[in-house]
Amino acid sequence: MSEENITRLHLDGKEYILIGTAHISKNSAEQVKEVIEQERPDSVCVELDAGRYQSVMEGNKWKEMDIFKVIKEKKATLLLMNLAISSFQNRMAKQFDIKPGQEMIQGIESAKDVDAKLVLADRNIQITFSRIWGGLGLKGKSLLLSQVIASIFSDESITEEELEKMKKQDTINAILDEFTDSFPQLKVPLIDERDQYLAEKIRNAPGEKIVAVLGAAHVPGITKEIHKKHDLKKLTALPPKSKAPKIIGWSIPILILAIIAYTFIANPDAGLQQTLSWVLWNGGLSALGAALALGHPLTILTSFIAAPITSLNPLLAAGWFAGIAQAFLVKPNVSDFEKLTEDVFTFKGFWRNKVTRILLIVVMSNLGSSLGTFIGGADVIRLFFQNF
Repeated sequence: MSEENITRLHLDGKEYILIGTAHISKNSAEQVKEVIEQERPDSVCVELDAGRYQSVMEGNKWKEMDIFKVIKEKKATLLLMNLAISSFQNRMAKQFDIKPGQEMIQGIESAKDVDAKLVLADRNIQITFSRIWGGLGLKGKSLLLSQVIASIFSDESITEEELEKMKKQDTINAILDEFTDSFPQLKVPLIDERDQYLAEKIRNAPGEKIVAVLGAAHVPGITKEIHKKHDLKKLTALPPKSKAPKIIGWSIPILILAIIAYTFIANPDAGLQQTLSWVLWNGGLSALGAALALGHPLTILTSFIAAPITSLNPLLAAGWFAGIAQAFLVKPNVSDFEKLTEDVFTFKGFWRNKVTRILLIVVMSNLGSSLGTFIGGADVIRLFFQNF
């Protein structure tokens, strides 16, 4: 058996065999099968969390997704990120005739064959994204969201050089690679923390011989971190929410309402002009976002009506109302969910699919409303100083 890509460690009477795999290499799956069959370990650790394990075993069960629940739970952006990963994987699979993650599937199957305990060793992907998101400012969040959307629509081929680089990364790292160059602090939640989490799960796997199937990029970090104890609760804690956005979120509407109310008392005509400006900028730009996402006419109208009101309440968002309206008016069918991962592969398909169109309506209506809040708010203040 070739020892290439294999790291053997002995710690506290246990043997750890780390297989550094390439997530997009056919040879890695063959090596995983060979190692597990020959070593017959007590446990096999795979670089998956429960959610990704379910996707691997049952497929992406898009047709069972409750789109209303996604909108209400504010998970539209997260779903866009997951679709970006799916689109990225599909693009690689089509170009190189490979199946990303085959080595993890092989690890699962081989663990069953040798009656080894299967350990899902990676951190929940939603927690990783949340900790990444929490480390960004407004500019960083805007850049990340734009990069995710751009990766969905990209039809560029992957070069051989990029392919070789990706063989040493996992899918999440590959998609966010350029982004972490601009924001190096994100290396901590994306790589360092996951190394620590993986190391702790592997170290505590049951039995005396443990095989771990890992992306090659994680092996050096795990080799170092496995000698230490790590607090999994701390590594899975969601970042504390800053009070600043909440303060700003409530301050702006209170200020706008106070200015308009005072103006109405002192000069009703000017107050009416301010109100019209607020409604037209907020409703107009939010409706424009819904229209660009090819929303139903009544969805566009819903966005126009909701935006001026929801902009005065940080707990509400115009996109939620627009998205729910679209879901009622143009209800996705089973076919839309089944074709989801294929449709996001093309720009045309993304707009054609009823599910992704709803997500676009939510995001673009909210962006339009946010822009309208700043422009409309500035105009309200301008009219105030102009009349007093």
